[in-house]
Amino acid sequence: MTPDEMSAKLVFHVKHETIADLQKFYEILAAQNEVMNLVGPATLPDYWSRHVLDSAQLLDRRPDARTWADLGAGAGFPGIILAILLKHSEGSPPHVYLVESLTKRCRFLQTVVDDLSLPATVINDRAENVKLKVDVVTARAVAPMNKLLGFAEGFIHKGADAWFLKGENVESELVDAGKVWGFDVEQYESLSDPRGRVIHVRRLRRVR
Repeated sequence: MTPDEMSAKLVFHVKHETIADLQKFYEILAAQNEVMNLVGPATLPDYWSRHVLDSAQLLDRRPDARTWADLGAGAGFPGIILAILLKHSEGSPPHVYLVESLTKRCRFLQTVVDDLSLPATVINDRAENVKLKVDVVTARAVAPMNKLLGFAEGFIHKGADAWFLKGENVESELVDAGKVWGFDVEQYESLSDPRGRVIHVRRLRRVR
């Protein structure tokens, strides 16, 4: 899939400058992936659908959100993609906080943020140690739901809306999480993979 084809698939308007930044991110990611374990090499040919569209669909769910926290930001999905899209958006100044505990991945993320002049801050710390007020807290492929809710608890209690990208095992994860947490949840089919789900969590509270 070419960038132009991808731009036609996105569920909101994408500027030419955004496509250029997304392509540049792919080039940085592919080069660094040869020396760092950022993403599975087999997923790189599907960058536009598996990684970009998967991340970008979050903005379709919360188009009004201007501040985001990506927990366990890793290779930059969804956080870097969100920062690229928000960089070229209209409205009040946006910002994405990329929270990552591994220092070497933080160095990678900082390189991308600097090279693309993104409205983002890299935070080298564990998510549960970070105290931020944001519009949305998100994560992809970080931890099972019961642990992920613990990471996101502080953000949610400060008013953040929680939107997570999950795979096909999400139902069993939600059952396990329900043993520790009380919450309201909504599920939406992923635009990038019909087996995946976009999970919206509200009214989080501990039950034990």
